[in-house]
Amino acid sequence: MSGLQSSRMKCRTAGMRNILMILVFLCLWITARAQTKIPPETVQQWASVFSVQLRELTTKYSGSLLLQKKLKDVESIIKIVELEGVDLVKDYSDEIERMLGSKMKSVKRLAESAEDADLYHEFNATLQFDYYNSMLINTMDEDGNYVELGSEFLLEENEHFNNLAVNTQQSNIQVPTNVYNKDPNILNAIYNSEALNDVFINNFQKDPTLTWQYFGSSTGFFRIYPGIKWTPDSNGVAAFDCRNRNWYIQAATSPKDIIIMVDISGSMKGLKMTIAKHTINTILDTLGENDFVNVIAYTDYVRYVEPCFKGTLVQADLDNREHFKLLVEELHVKGEAKLKNAMKESFKILNEARANGQGSMCNQAIMLITDGAMEDFESVFEEFNWPERRVRVFTYLIGREMTFAQNTKWIACNNKGYYTHISTLADVQENVMEYLHVLSRPMVINHDHDIIWTEAYMDTVLFTTKAQSLLLMTSVAMPVFSKKKETLSHGILLGVVGSDIPLMEVMKLAPRYMLGAHGYAFLITNNGYILAHPDLRPLYKDGKKLKPKPNYNSVDLSEVEWEDTDEKLRTAMVKGQTGALTLNIRASVDKGKRPLYLVNDYFHTNIDETPFSFGMVLTKGHGSRIFMGNVSVEEGLHDLTSPDLFIASEWTYCETDIDPAHRKYTQLQAAIRYLLGKEPDLECDEVLLQQTLFDAVVTAPLEAYWNALMLNDRVEPGIETAFLGTRAGLMRIMRYAGVETRVAKKFLTPTDKDNLFTIDHFPLWYRLAVENTPGSFYYYPTNDKGVKYVVATTSVTVSSEGQTAMAGAIGVQMSLDLLEKRFWAIAKQPSDTDCSNIEGVCPLSCESIDLSCYLVDNNGFIVLSKERNEVGRFFGEVDGSVMASLIRMEMFKKVSLFDYQAMCKNSHHHASSARPLLSPFYGIVAVIRWLFSNALMFLLDFNLCGLWHSDYLVDAKAGYHTSHKQKKVEALQPCDTAYPGFMYDPSIREANSIIKCGRCQKMFVVQQVPDSNLVLVVTQADCDCSRQYGPILLEPKEIKYIATVKCNRMKSQKVRRRPESCHAYHPKEDAKECGGATAIFPSLFLFPASLLISLVLHHWT
Repeated sequence: MSGLQSSRMKCRTAGMRNILMILVFLCLWITARAQTKIPPETVQQWASVFSVQLRELTTKYSGSLLLQKKLKDVESIIKIVELEGVDLVKDYSDEIERMLGSKMKSVKRLAESAEDADLYHEFNATLQFDYYNSMLINTMDEDGNYVELGSEFLLEENEHFNNLAVNTQQSNIQVPTNVYNKDPNILNAIYNSEALNDVFINNFQKDPTLTWQYFGSSTGFFRIYPGIKWTPDSNGVAAFDCRNRNWYIQAATSPKDIIIMVDISGSMKGLKMTIAKHTINTILDTLGENDFVNVIAYTDYVRYVEPCFKGTLVQADLDNREHFKLLVEELHVKGEAKLKNAMKESFKILNEARANGQGSMCNQAIMLITDGAMEDFESVFEEFNWPERRVRVFTYLIGREMTFAQNTKWIACNNKGYYTHISTLADVQENVMEYLHVLSRPMVINHDHDIIWTEAYMDTVLFTTKAQSLLLMTSVAMPVFSKKKETLSHGILLGVVGSDIPLMEVMKLAPRYMLGAHGYAFLITNNGYILAHPDLRPLYKDGKKLKPKPNYNSVDLSEVEWEDTDEKLRTAMVKGQTGALTLNIRASVDKGKRPLYLVNDYFHTNIDETPFSFGMVLTKGHGSRIFMGNVSVEEGLHDLTSPDLFIASEWTYCETDIDPAHRKYTQLQAAIRYLLGKEPDLECDEVLLQQTLFDAVVTAPLEAYWNALMLNDRVEPGIETAFLGTRAGLMRIMRYAGVETRVAKKFLTPTDKDNLFTIDHFPLWYRLAVENTPGSFYYYPTNDKGVKYVVATTSVTVSSEGQTAMAGAIGVQMSLDLLEKRFWAIAKQPSDTDCSNIEGVCPLSCESIDLSCYLVDNNGFIVLSKERNEVGRFFGEVDGSVMASLIRMEMFKKVSLFDYQAMCKNSHHHASSARPLLSPFYGIVAVIRWLFSNALMFLLDFNLCGLWHSDYLVDAKAGYHTSHKQKKVEALQPCDTAYPGFMYDPSIREANSIIKCGRCQKMFVVQQVPDSNLVLVVTQADCDCSRQYGPILLEPKEIKYIATVKCNRMKSQKVRRRPESCHAYHPKEDAKECGGATAIFPSLFLFPASLLISLVLHHWT
């Protein structure tokens, strides 16, 4: 036993010895690895030498020193002016008032003409009248003859209308598919409105900046000038109904508080519930941001579709309307209907809102959607609504059944409302629109022609034609009334006239050159929503398609100017006040990647006779000072015609849109012709033209300098483009490399909007340069869809009488090959370096596998790396360990940024997929049941309108497909996000440290590259710290709100200014006209035809 124990002890001792030897070896190995030293003085030398070469390259090929010298030479003849924001905001708002005032005059002329035409017209039930139907014009049948209502209609592309084919001598008519285009009421109204043709043309001649003018008839047709060819949707349907448009609804009615009550009892199942949901959505579509709403579903108890909105009204902006629509889709039927409690709850909400000064403080209405009312509900009206009848009640009887029609009609007729019967999906649109005509009665009887202005909206018709520049617009509209005495008490609304104003044209009245590199102008509505702002992003990318965001026109000013935490700016502007405010803000450029700290002066005032307020921003320092130079026209013209010179094509140097003969000129052509005296009638900005001439003269030597480099000096390969820009929007460009050899083929081409002067912003290189030290170059990487290059830019200044103003920016664009060649040649120790006393790798070289070397810009983006795929990426993504150390050392500081217009992924199932498939048998039964019930309902509820109304068929198809395909969708929804940005602290010139990463230690050295915004980062390459330090990402993170906070945000009502006019009551109103049931009986011929069509269509679906 003792021998065995002794043997075991020897084995253990030997084992321990081996373990100790391994541990010692590991320690020596770790120590050896840690001994890879990176001498800071070596890195400093590399940075210094590279700095000198970089500066020599950029100054030589940009010509920055020459430009600065030329500016110095003219300092004695220039004048620096301090901009007075208070005066500027007044001048620009006056210009906007004049422009919008001319549009209002045009609309008033249309309204007067339309009313006069109706006054002298007698209705003719047998009227035969051919008109130009915009869907049918220029359409021939098989025999080569024009189809009925489709005569020849001349169309020509017109620059003023974004190159759409139009007829400026004639308007034409669009009729929705669900409206019969030969109906006597339609024909008489179209015949009447022919009188508008001459007014359209005269308006356009008086104000050639007018765009679309139109008349939307209460009968459903839409007369548009200039005439166009109307394109139906993908189903061949003209779904556009002018009565649905915001301009029509707002002009036709005063602001309103609406409670939608929907019956979800068991009797509402099937098609009835589908119709009810469509009715709710259609009512919601008639509301705008000056209206307030809530939706209540009732059975034997009262249920708010959004529990968060219990007992209150919320603003009917686009965001809230879409939110309600999603919740309505989730409604399911059950139980027995008890109307009385729901009606009481609705009255209580409306009465409390009125008592507390909340909501619209104007019209109030309850919309009852049900298939029957059985209770004794008279006591509810006696308690809450009679005798004043302040709340109108509109009733919508759903389904074929007429048993409770009288009860439902009685409710409406005794509460100044209107009753309609909706038996098919095709009936919904027309019946819902009736309530607008009832609400318009007091205004019509009074003949109050209130002019309304809409919030910003995106015209879907233009959007499909890709007329991007006309995308966001506002409309001015006015109601048109019947002036016939015999129908006065009926309050007959004939329709609404209006005109569109592209918001880009309005914002051009606040010239960009006066506002500076970071300055801008903006407009908001009386509700605080943005009408125009350079940071408004109305579109988002869904796959490869651009789509409007669901809430694009309800973005609040506080969501863009988010540094206004106390909302002082917003409150003052919403109230229509004139004033000024200074804010320290965190701005960002380069698609939000590069944060900037700015001090902005805000100036604001109201726009008279509109609900809008105008704001303007000047950045303190260079943004609020401008210099004025003076040269002769002859001298300036010579240099203005240089082939390398361009001016901002989106700016207005001369107004080319007033005279059609001038529309063929570019801004540069127009300016030159005006200065030559060839076009004296052109209206031009004299201040801007004078500054442009001066800039052309001062920058002219650069053209000769660049050309001399090309001719007399061998341009180093990789130097591709030199450029400069001035505050007047003037640019000069020299292409050192041909388009075949140039890496950055898109740079400074017309499609490169980020780097050009636009209506919204100065070029990116200009904005970055003016925030950098003048004379010191700012370098940044660009990754344009995989094409990578580097831009170097610097600002140039001019001084006079102790003041300095920014004159412009100048720079050069280079390939990565050039920088790499220069850098790798510098970033290495000489081969004869004495390595005798050096432990570890010697001599050091950035090209070796032992080191990782990076050039990183002041925002942490990689300008140069051995790995090309890392260029342009954030350094923290590539090496989180070193970036974390630099943040800890405060060499880079984190800046928190926010985006309140973001779109986030939101995984959810389709609302109609709530019931899962239980078995294949269930699926078969469901299909049979769907086909049978829809075929039956089609036969029972058939009417002429429904035959060609696509909604019925489309909804049926959608209902089938979404109910029987469980498909998870990654839908994008509006959300709030927070994301980081980083800024380098230039006071910390160097740093080095060792990072402990498990079994190895990683040394790094960081050295500022003098006279630039770059730092050189050299790290030990053989120590991987990715397990201990994850990447630092710039990815935005959604701000998740807890339920109570989210609820409060949704229903919170910010300060708003109510519209000045309200028409809720008139003693002469005839409230006896409160609707009635109308039945359409199919003929013996149509009935079998409809059955055949139904079967074919159902087979197709």
